[in-house]
Amino acid sequence: MMALNPLRNARNQRERRGMVKILKDIRVIELGTYITGPAAGMHLADLGADVIKVERPGTGDPFRAFKGGLYSPHYQTYNRNKRSIALDTKQPEDLKVLHDLVAGADVFIQNFRPGVADKLGAGEAELRKHNPKLIYCSISGFGNSGPSADRPAFDTVAQAASGYLRLLTPPTNPRVIGPAIADAVTGQYAAMAVLAALLERDKSGEGHRIDISMLEAMAHFNLDSFTHYFSVGEVMGPLSRPVVSQSYTFECSDGKWVAIHLSSPEKFWEGLLEATGQQQLNNDPRFNERLERIKHQDELIEHFTPVFKTDTRDGWCNRLLAAEVPHSPAYDSNEALEDPQAKHLQIAVSAEHPEIGKFTTVRAPYSFDGTPELDVRAPPLLDEHGGEIRAELAQRGSR
Repeated sequence: MMALNPLRNARNQRERRGMVKILKDIRVIELGTYITGPAAGMHLADLGADVIKVERPGTGDPFRAFKGGLYSPHYQTYNRNKRSIALDTKQPEDLKVLHDLVAGADVFIQNFRPGVADKLGAGEAELRKHNPKLIYCSISGFGNSGPSADRPAFDTVAQAASGYLRLLTPPTNPRVIGPAIADAVTGQYAAMAVLAALLERDKSGEGHRIDISMLEAMAHFNLDSFTHYFSVGEVMGPLSRPVVSQSYTFECSDGKWVAIHLSSPEKFWEGLLEATGQQQLNNDPRFNERLERIKHQDELIEHFTPVFKTDTRDGWCNRLLAAEVPHSPAYDSNEALEDPQAKHLQIAVSAEHPEIGKFTTVRAPYSFDGTPELDVRAPPLLDEHGGEIRAELAQRGSR
């Protein structure tokens, strides 16, 4: 028991001072706009990297002005924990600042169309002159070569090209729904590739180039759909997974929704019948066996829709919980983080900014050694850290 005390003491000290910032010695230069590049930078910043966001003077990242001003919620989402410097790389003195930053950096991220970074003085060949060990991450829509390389790509385009959009679009009256999944997923894959390249560089001492496109990222994210096609020739649609997984959403008497996922264990079906008082369905050949329920899901939904409208969401959740049925209230964003479990996990975190006031966001989802990272830095104002970053470069140059 005595041997464990130093370990326990070390953990207690970590808990008191917060999570260890795993990438605290890594510097990232991000010349990114909108989502994919900034999202990749954010993931690295969340892990403690010093991410310097290089922006256009006056306007900055175009995402800043999506709802007017220079601090839209769109911009805030993907730019926390960073520092901002405004540089016009068409001006020789500002281009020199960018190159000086790269010389002392570990990672460079850009998400322009092929060839644009070169025009800005930020192509791989140019930057590697200043830092041969640089991890250079280039994010594009369709890749750097091929018949579609120069096509403009945004989230919906990548979802559609990868076969994913058809899995989210209502079969009738089709329209685009849901968040910017392709943008966010591509940024996450890019950050994962950067971490792998950093790990390898630590062994070889060599820099690497990373190329990742939204098309490739979303095709991989859509792996289940392609596996079904390659394996059994099945072309999945928006109802393919929820039918097989026996997933449902029902509206309750208060207009709120509850989501249920029965999966394959029979006990969950039995629990649903118990919670709803519908045990007679086990005598119905359409529903008394899992494969039959899959065939007749429309009829099952039709049966349960009026049942769930007889009580409130909280009432149904209490019954489903007692019967051990996998379920959750289908929350809106103003409810989800007020759930007791979300509050226990401290998912929502806040920081004070001297000019914008209180900033609240969702913390990174991981904990190291049992300690979540609760500290967050508000997204920077345009060029907020320009002076201090230039001072750091000057100090480094005087050594």
